[in-house]
Amino acid sequence: MNAKPSIPIHARPKAPSRLKHVLTAVIILLLLWGSAVQTDSTLSELVAGLPNMLDLLREMFPPKWSYFSHITEAMLETIRMALVGTTLGAIGAIPVALLCASNLVKPRWVYYPVRFLLNLVRTIPDLLLAALFVAIFGLGPLPGIFALAVFSMGLIAKLTYEALETIDNGPLEAMTSVGANALQRIAYGVIPQIQAHFASYVLYTFEINVRAAAILGLVGAGGIGHYYEVTLGFLEYDKTSVIIIFTLAIVLVIDYVSMKLREKLL
Repeated sequence: MNAKPSIPIHARPKAPSRLKHVLTAVIILLLLWGSAVQTDSTLSELVAGLPNMLDLLREMFPPKWSYFSHITEAMLETIRMALVGTTLGAIGAIPVALLCASNLVKPRWVYYPVRFLLNLVRTIPDLLLAALFVAIFGLGPLPGIFALAVFSMGLIAKLTYEALETIDNGPLEAMTSVGANALQRIAYGVIPQIQAHFASYVLYTFEINVRAAAILGLVGAGGIGHYYEVTLGFLEYDKTSVIIIFTLAIVLVIDYVSMKLREKLL
């Protein structure tokens, strides 16, 4: 009778050597040093710029609170732009996400090209999109809304199709076995599993769009960004500080409300 080979019961994985940690640290430091050199970002320049930063802060405070009444309507326009742009983008993201999900659309020649187009859309910055739409539609909030809609569609579709690929396929297989068509499978097998995540992604995108809409005015796409351009151009930093504080307050309120809503949904 052959004896069984002895196996250590409390065998522990071998800890990585110190040399690995040292090499990792050296590589990270080299990457940081190379990036700083290539971008001319030196510590001496940072120290030399500190007095200018302090001068700018002194000119921003105290804020000119009387300017608040001039920017209220522009801030409301910014929120409206984000709301409409996010809604249009969310509607457009639904079919795109469904076409990108490999567990729902089996042919690769369908979901690979759609994913490629989605990645192409997501590589274009929202500020560049706004500049392009300003060239097409002219100045005003409409180009900003279109820019936010395209940006929102790209982001929400990306997050949604990744969530779609993790859903439970059991209900879909059961519905297929009893003869349900594609629309019925989506309505009764997919949407109930994904609707809370989708709503969470839309709220998250709305938060981002409020911040993005605040600077689209720099290229003439409406909103509070126009006042950033005007006050900075005339070196009226006390007015700029009022806009920054107002924007910060709005973003914090939206962040808090959105966080509470997401907690309820998920």
